Amino acid sequence: MRRMPTRRELLTSSSLALFGSLMAGSRSAAAAPPPAQSGGPIARSPVKPARLKEGDTVGLVMPSFAQWDPVPLDILLDTLKALGLEAKLGRHVLDRRGYFAGRDEDRAADLNAMFADPEVSAIHCVRGGWGAARLLPLLDWKTIGRNPKVLVGYSDITALLLSLHARTGLVTFHGPVGASTWNAFNLDWMKRVLWNAEAAMFANAKEASDTLVPVKNRTRVITPGKARGRLLGGNLTVFTTIIGSGYLPDFRDCILFLEDVEEAPYSLDRMFTQLKLAGILGQVKGVVWGTCDGCRPGEGFGSLTIPDVLDDHVKALGVPAYSGAMIGHVDRQFTLPLGVQVELDADAGTIRMLESAVV
Repeated sequence: MRRMPTRRELLTSSSLALFGSLMAGSRSAAAAPPPAQSGGPIARSPVKPARLKEGDTVGLVMPSFAQWDPVPLDILLDTLKALGLEAKLGRHVLDRRGYFAGRDEDRAADLNAMFADPEVSAIHCVRGGWGAARLLPLLDWKTIGRNPKVLVGYSDITALLLSLHARTGLVTFHGPVGASTWNAFNLDWMKRVLWNAEAAMFANAKEASDTLVPVKNRTRVITPGKARGRLLGGNLTVFTTIIGSGYLPDFRDCILFLEDVEEAPYSLDRMFTQLKLAGILGQVKGVVWGTCDGCRPGEGFGSLTIPDVLDDHVKALGVPAYSGAMIGHVDRQFTLPLGVQVELDADAGTIRMLESAVV
């Protein structure tokens, strides 16, 4: 029985196709550094969606992989009800085409419909996987721009978070997907950012233990210092997949956060190199590396480690940076707003919002 392709295989094939088209178009050009990536002008001010409140309706969509097990969806519906929220399922949430939650056109139609629906106050992506980037040419950007709403998700949803901010200025939210663990930590951060309109300070949880010094949720300084800028970022693999597409925002003077899962150091090294060659890394004012569960050195002689890769690509920038933030494929994670002004403190291991993300 043939196995389903992994996300890494899918993204690698997509990246190779994009790289091939870029190389074909560049053979006749002089050997000059490529221009910095920019999906559009920096918005004069971020477009902030309305905050969530009890009684609001949350639209549930599946932009990427199918959810074969109905239990996580049942848990999500019960959770929203317990929070005093109504849920509205996209028409194609339970569709399936191979590993996708239905055809590209239908997944995109669900997202467009949720932005157009006046009854829907926020949109939550039920899960990630791969496939959201395939929807970008099919999205109704005018309708999305006229109807700013909270959009939450992470991992593959990075393609939507970055592109929506690039095309409309909308503040989007890198946080738990609907199928994530709805624990007290995740709920607290979502409420602080999305409900209470708090200009929050993101600091890793300090857990009580019988050890002499803290062991869990540690951060590590890469380069000391503080920096301010717009917060942008997401999953490194998905981010690099859409470089050159025209769906990325301008990264000048931003605070860049990144995370990934189950990627070997050589793969992360390749993707950081792509960010560098695309002119993105050289523009940022600071970097936060989150978690990378399952990202271990390969067997045999000569493998780089994750700290090696971060030293080569992040420390070399000379901008404030730290690693270990509670961002990524972990049970407990922050809800980070893309597009608002923040201050990074690498020594303290914190990201402080300088403004609220919702109105």
